[in-house]
Amino acid sequence: MTRHSETPTDDDERMDFEDAIVSDSEASADERIETDGGVGTPFEVVSEYEETRRDRYRKLYDAYVHAPISIIWRDWRARIGFTIVAIYLLMGTVGPLFVEPTSVTEGPALAAPFETMEYPLGTDNQGRDLLSQTVHSTSTILKMVLSGAVFTVGIGTIIGSIAGYKGGMTDTVLSSITDVFINIPGFPLVMVLGLMFDDQILGNPFAIGVLLSIASWGGLARAIRSQMLTLREESFVEASQAMGIGTSTIVFKEIVPHLMPFVVINLTNAGRKVIFEAVALYYLGILPFQDLNWGSILNQAYGANAHARPDAIHWFLVPMFAIVFISVGLTLLGQSLDRVFNPRVRARHEKTTADVEGDGDGETQTQDAMGV
Repeated sequence: MTRHSETPTDDDERMDFEDAIVSDSEASADERIETDGGVGTPFEVVSEYEETRRDRYRKLYDAYVHAPISIIWRDWRARIGFTIVAIYLLMGTVGPLFVEPTSVTEGPALAAPFETMEYPLGTDNQGRDLLSQTVHSTSTILKMVLSGAVFTVGIGTIIGSIAGYKGGMTDTVLSSITDVFINIPGFPLVMVLGLMFDDQILGNPFAIGVLLSIASWGGLARAIRSQMLTLREESFVEASQAMGIGTSTIVFKEIVPHLMPFVVINLTNAGRKVIFEAVALYYLGILPFQDLNWGSILNQAYGANAHARPDAIHWFLVPMFAIVFISVGLTLLGQSLDRVFNPRVRARHEKTTADVEGDGDGETQTQDAMGV
């Protein structure tokens, strides 16, 4: 009688192995669905990607939109300064579309302000509307402020940053150039240059803004250089150097953002300086003009002795108040933007949008109570 062997054959072993693989795969799928909710499926991966992208957009909105607006809204200086600057921007851009240019004998001579809606700020001795003159002068002044402030801050930041970061011979050369421009008397230089250029160049407000700022960047460059000497020794700068990051990237993307509060304050101060110098040069008759502006209005008012005549004092005060208000607005806006670019203040206000995390409510209420 023959006994059959009880040992499994190769076919039986192969079938058992395949069954085990199928069972393990099904068990792994079931376990993944039960524990993770099916994260491994294509639909779940897409959903997770969309959620990540949504979080990134929320953080960008939080950092660059919500936090600055929150800081500005809670600071009375920012509200006042931003409102004043916004009014002047509307006057310089949209104002000329609604306010027609004035002309001689348009109205009665030396009409007092606030007597009629037709001439709310009064008229000069030739019957020209002072409101129209002020509105149409604003666009020219704003162009000068923009070009002059950007030129001053741009040149000063670039030269000061490179000189402080590189050191050595580069620092020596750039610092020597900076010292030369610091010691040049700015206003007399502008007067001489204004007499050298022709009327075609001096008739361009952007060119005048650069001309007025040609010697104003030296002090900013020297201040930024001193700050750069300290920041280049920080650990994050050394880490960037060890990673082989380029000099321009380290300077302008890693270090300069830490100097933004100082840069913004100098930006507004440079704009105020351009306004004062431009008005002074127009008042003195050094810069030619085709249309009336704040400086030329003051010149004509002073020539007519308006500052000593009660019936014409408004002719002298209207351009003066226009200059004073925009200067105050730029000053307040610059002081408030210092808080906007302050990393610690921004970090506190960025947490106000983190309600979904559940841990920012108490701190937000505390900040609201403190008025931060």
